[in-house]
Amino acid sequence: MSIKKLVWLLVALLVVGGLVWLVRTPGRRGKLDSFATCIKDSGATFYGAFWCPHCQNQKAMFGSSAKLLPYVECSTPDGNSQLPICKDAGVTGYPTWKFPDGTVLSGEVSLEKLSELTSCQIPVATE
Repeated sequence: MSIKKLVWLLVALLVVGGLVWLVRTPGRRGKLDSFATCIKDSGATFYGAFWCPHCQNQKAMFGSSAKLLPYVECSTPDGNSQLPICKDAGVTGYPTWKFPDGTVLSGEVSLEKLSELTSCQIPVATE
């Protein structure tokens, strides 16, 4: 088999593999989907910035379920300023969590603390 044919075969396999991944992955439920949805439904809000490593760590705690969190992006696209929604909310650092009872927490918040403040149950691993 020539190198050219081998390269085309590899490209075709990568394309097919990518398509399979795209079809299967987005619909897959995350382990903490119900927890993240409950947090959102509780009225809590998670303020952060795309460039903030602690915000990325907070999202990573939720894995693929992070997309369901009540997240508000506070940074302008250039990363040099804060959006009005966060200024108006009095957010001064990231991440900041605000809860309906008036509690405000700054920094990474544990899943256990989020559960306590929202009355949301952390799902038990079923593996």
